[in-house]
Formats: sequence, C-alpha cells, structure tokens
Amino acid sequence: MLQDTFGRRFHYLRLSVTDMCNFRCNYCLPDGGDCDSPKNYLTLPEIETLVAAFAHMGTRKVRITGGEPGLRKDLTEIINICKQTPGIEQIALTTNGFNLSKKSHEYVAAGLTSINVSADSLEPRMFASITGKDMLDRVMRGVEAIFEAGLTKVKFNTVLLRQYNTQAFAPFFTYLKHHPVTWRFIELMQTGDNARFFERNHFSGNALLTQLVSSGWTQIIRDKLAGPAQEFEHKEYQGRVGLIMPYSKDFCHSCNRLRVSSHGNLHLCLFAEKGFSLRSYLQQGDVQGTCDAVKALMNYKQGTHLLDQGFTGATKQLAMLGG
Repeated sequence: MLQDTFGRRFHYLRLSVTDMCNFRCNYCLPDGGDCDSPKNYLTLPEIETLVAAFAHMGTRKVRITGGEPGLRKDLTEIINICKQTPGIEQIALTTNGFNLSKKSHEYVAAGLTSINVSADSLEPRMFASITGKDMLDRVMRGVEAIFEAGLTKVKFNTVLLRQYNTQAFAPFFTYLKHHPVTWRFIELMQTGDNARFFERNHFSGNALLTQLVSSGWTQIIRDKLAGPAQEFEHKEYQGRVGLIMPYSKDFCHSCNRLRVSSHGNLHLCLFAEKGFSLRSYLQQGDVQGTCDAVKALMNYKQGTHLLDQGFTGATKQLAMLGG
C-alpha cells in the first residue's frame, strides 16, 4: 500500500489522458485548448503498465481526466484497460459531457462505474458565457444517456464563480429535488494563468455550507475511496450536495490520491512544484520499475499545498492535470 511520510494512504489514481479541451471555460482555458506542451500522450501499452503498477501498490480507483478525455478516440479502450486490471474496482470519468449522448453505452459497456460531468450553470446563456460553448442542452441529454446506459453513480461539478453563478443556486437544488445525483460545488482555485480572474471571482464555499446546514442538510461519512468533497443529504431531496473547499483548514489531511499527467509525469499534488517522469519505465512495460520509482518519490510529498499563500506550483491551468 502506498503511504507517505505523514501516514496518509493512497488508494486513488487520477490519470490525465490529454491536456486538450474543446471548451473555453473562463476559469481554465479562456483562449482555447491548445496547450503549449508536446502532444506525445501516453499510449495504450504505457497506460496498461501504469495502471497495473498502481494496482500492485494498492490503488483501487482510477479516475480518467483531461483536459477533455472524450477527445481521445481510444477512450473506450482506456476504460477497458482499467476494467481488466486485477485490483481496480472503480473506474470513473470526469468530462464536459460533449459526446455522452453518442458514447455513453460504449463507455459503460467497457467498464465505466461512475462519471462526473461539468456544468457550471443550468441557465443556457450563462453556461455559454462561462464555457464558451452553447452546449448545455447537449450536455444534459448526454447525462440522460448515461442513465439509460445503466450507470447510476452520476455527479455534476460546478466551479463557484462570484460574478457568474453564485447568485442562482435555486436551479441546482430544483434539479436535485427529483434526480438521484450528487451536485458538487468547487471553490475556484488560483493557477499560474488565472490570478486576476481568481481575485475577482473566488467565492468561499463556507457561505454555501452555512446555507446547507441551516436548511436541514446533514453531512455523510466519506468512503475511503472517495474524493475530497464533503457530501450532504436531505430527506426531501433525491440528490446530494458536495462541497470541495481547498482553502479550508486541514483540507489536505485526508488526501488519498496521486496524479499522473498525460505525458507520464507523477504529480504528488495538484499544486506541486513539478512532476516526476515515469515515462522510461512505462515505455519499457516495466511494472516493477514503475512501482519502485513511485514509492521512492513518495518521500517528497508535502503535508499540504500552499494555495492560501498564492503558491500554485507548476499548474498553469487545470486542464494540465484535470483538477
């Protein structure tokens, strides 16, 4: 089992498969998805080696992220590789949902067990303003296709943006009233490229937390494979609410996940100063070498990020690692 010097155990791998995205979200890639890194993304054999190594070290959950992972034509094969790896119990996908209406059944048949879909507004014009794409209806039809394909573990991700969506929570809660999904509200995080936007739009999740508690929502105990969200339920709602507040005290104490970029770099934190390349081991299909390298690098994992001090590390924008 992977463990760091602070006694935290790591069961969860976030695997980015591309840093490209076809949306232009104002908090991430307002100028489009042509990232300045080379496009020599991990190949299927390299991904197979990587996932096998992490499974050998106790990983039980793999989340496939981007950029937008749906842009990879071999995403179905990537899901299936994870499914066929002994020890991997959960295969999750984080997506903007642009192709779910066409690909949902294919992804689920390949082994997908849960999905997170980005939806920063339920008002079409505001959705387009935030994402640069008039695709809200298409995304929501994709979510319906996911349910039709038999997947029941569905979550939405909404980044809290002071000037855009924090004055209109009602549509989200109306949706939760009748749909068994989890709607996760995520504090905007500062990255290397969004400092001015962050200053204007950061909104503390504590305001929403206070509203939830006063309205009768109660917190749920997290599973060991769960992500960083605090989740809440209410007897009058079919759905749940999640809050991700990276600027809150002790946020990093429950860290259970590591990240590997689409170029094969291990990032010990989303806001680490740099990534460590595993590519030479992956290219050789060296599972044991990958394991040894990762275990040695765990000694460098820090106890907490330094976001509250304005330190964003190597993360220029969230598409680099998928948040």
